[in-house]
Amino acid sequence: MELNITCIPGDGIGPEIVAEAKKVLDVLAKKYGHKINYTDILMGGASIDAYGVPLTEEAVQTAKSADAVLMGSIGGDTTTSPWYKLPPHLRPEAGLLSIRKALNLFANLRPAVLYEELAEACPLKKEISAAGFDMLIMRELTGGLYFGERKTVEENGIRKAIDTLTYDETEIRRIAVKGFEIAMKRKKKVTSVDKANVLDSSRLWRKVVEEVAAGYPEVTLEHMLVDNCAMQLVKDPAQFDVILTENMFGDILSDEASMVTGSIGMLASASLNDSRFGLYEPSHGSAPDIAGKDIANPIATILSASMMLRYSFDLDKEADEIDLAVKNVLKEGYRTADIMSDGCTLVGCKQMGDLLAGRIG
Repeated sequence: MELNITCIPGDGIGPEIVAEAKKVLDVLAKKYGHKINYTDILMGGASIDAYGVPLTEEAVQTAKSADAVLMGSIGGDTTTSPWYKLPPHLRPEAGLLSIRKALNLFANLRPAVLYEELAEACPLKKEISAAGFDMLIMRELTGGLYFGERKTVEENGIRKAIDTLTYDETEIRRIAVKGFEIAMKRKKKVTSVDKANVLDSSRLWRKVVEEVAAGYPEVTLEHMLVDNCAMQLVKDPAQFDVILTENMFGDILSDEASMVTGSIGMLASASLNDSRFGLYEPSHGSAPDIAGKDIANPIATILSASMMLRYSFDLDKEADEIDLAVKNVLKEGYRTADIMSDGCTLVGCKQMGDLLAGRIG
């Protein structure tokens, strides 16, 4: 199979972690007879330095011509970097918002996995963390309160702000379809999270999700109010498989889920459009303070590459190989600095990539 991948190394530790993800992908390609064509583009601070803008139209067109995009990280130190003295639309993060819009990336996937070997980092009680968990939060990314009409006015001398929460059934249906399709690749359970006891938008959300569920009889659907879901994430996270929810709820819940894993350096993410195309990136930031020191953790980016193989290319077997390699290397006691614990072997970014590639090759 031929895989055309646009890479965005980005800023900070981005180039280092993307290089290790490529290393693992290349070993898999050789093993399974695939051909990978990489094309690098600049975005964020690197693009500002080169072109004066965080994302060029040429870069967007290159990304659109690919099968998938693999990204490292963007941005820098907001207190010292000259990038953050620029107007907001010219800062590094504006490039990410622009590419999401240009590529119509409406579905955000954030896995939250507690590895047995890292259970001590979990902030939950041992009787809860002992059960482990492996969930995926599917967040609608381009609608809802964040994209609705907004304004601030003054009435009778009193300031008033208005934000509008709007969803139509097409927006809900397409994210629900993605959620059920991905549940079919996992444990075949969807928890749809809303606030249907209060919000009209949530009542429509629930109706459309139920309509979509009828087409996936193998998948179990349950509904859960968002406040209850927030409680259940810390009370019994093992109950969840795919959590399907709207933009603001997903923003909050995905951050909560990432914290209960105890290690954001292990968390991948993906943003998909209505085809198999997606942008894959780690959940963590650019960590400019450790850039170039070979101490970054590349595992989240490598796991993002695994998601890319699974969701954009339907290469589940190859994705499983990456996931298993990560588990095995952790079992063998190898750790980067951010996940280091007593009795383990400290390795750098490049060596961690070598170890993972070695378990696959």
